[in-house]
Amino acid sequence: MDTTATDRTVLRRGRTATSLLFLLFGAALGAWTSRIPSVKSHLDLGDGLLSLALLAFALGAIVGMMVLGRLTDRYGSTRVMVPTALLEGVLLVPPAYMPDLAALMLALFLFGLVHGTLNIAMNANAIEVQRAWGRPIMSSFHAVYSIGGFLGSAAGGLFARQELSARATFLSVGGCVVLLALWAALWALPAGTGDTAPQDAPAGPAGRGVIRSPQLWFLGALAMCALVGEGTAADWSAVYLHEDLGGSPGFAASAFAAFSAAMTAGRLLGDRLTARFGPVALVRACGVLASVGMTAALIIGRPWAGVAGFACLGAGMSCIAPQVYSAAGQRDPARAGAALSLVVSLGYVGFLIGPIVIGSVSTFVGLPLALGLPALLVFLVALGAPALRPAGPTPEAPGRTEDTGLVPGPGRG
Repeated sequence: MDTTATDRTVLRRGRTATSLLFLLFGAALGAWTSRIPSVKSHLDLGDGLLSLALLAFALGAIVGMMVLGRLTDRYGSTRVMVPTALLEGVLLVPPAYMPDLAALMLALFLFGLVHGTLNIAMNANAIEVQRAWGRPIMSSFHAVYSIGGFLGSAAGGLFARQELSARATFLSVGGCVVLLALWAALWALPAGTGDTAPQDAPAGPAGRGVIRSPQLWFLGALAMCALVGEGTAADWSAVYLHEDLGGSPGFAASAFAAFSAAMTAGRLLGDRLTARFGPVALVRACGVLASVGMTAALIIGRPWAGVAGFACLGAGMSCIAPQVYSAAGQRDPARAGAALSLVVSLGYVGFLIGPIVIGSVSTFVGLPLALGLPALLVFLVALGAPALRPAGPTPEAPGRTEDTGLVPGPGRG
């Protein structure tokens, strides 16, 4: 039997399984966000009450990432990601059936809890697959997540245009998520293949050691600074183009579409760019592109420039989060779950509070000037890019393995 061919088949299936997780993760979130207006109308919620429900989801996600995500280190990423992926599809459904705000908040907290846990487990598994693969592939997983988000949102929009309920949407998408999770369970990379076998001892002192690591806190700060821009683009891009630049509502909506398309394209190219230039140079260039492009658009102050600026922001940010998460997981592969729990959670906090900060600042200085904040923050990410260099000694003969922190594996080539 050709063991090399067998190993490559296992790795390809493992990569496919992880990609399926990122796909279903994005699809579930996209389906939920696209039908929020329907759920709001069904329960006759005002904006303030709806914000409480959304806060419950956010709190659940943070708890899942910070607390339950560490189960990855104890039991292995596969044992955590498979059941949480199944629950992702199941718990997508209840929010459409809740009779009141309190029940909706509970349902969204549980959905967020599973969503946050899956976020850590699948990223930890992606790092395992990348290590076994022997070359950078992290950006491709995040590209699949972006595609999943688009597909989930498109499905929600299609159901809405057909005047079908949120219940029908969530049952359909949730069923697809469960099927994808079952497929991923069959092909998931065997535990220990990527040198991150489950730990027998509790992660108490070890986990606390990870949390005390200044390097990981700095990586978390970089993730937070970057994701402020993503949250800002989602919430404020259309408002800026329509109200401040005078663009039509339809043209204003194209700003976020340009941001999303550029981010997806950048992630599809990100692995090749990482292998060629290394994560430090790539993140530095991405930060400069995002910052300069967005700043130039704000200075020009025309609708077309606004669309181009948000496209630059999306393209520049596309490779930052995958490289930051990859660097965090590589710091100590045996405790990748704890490291990712910290870094991803801080990034998510930036995604959540960024739009709120932008809105608050805009009341004093105006939205165009306030949008300079994410441009400044992503420039700081470029300055902090050297933190992505692999920890530990480097080989005497430089090469791509030194640049990326990976070891050659059967998937190379």
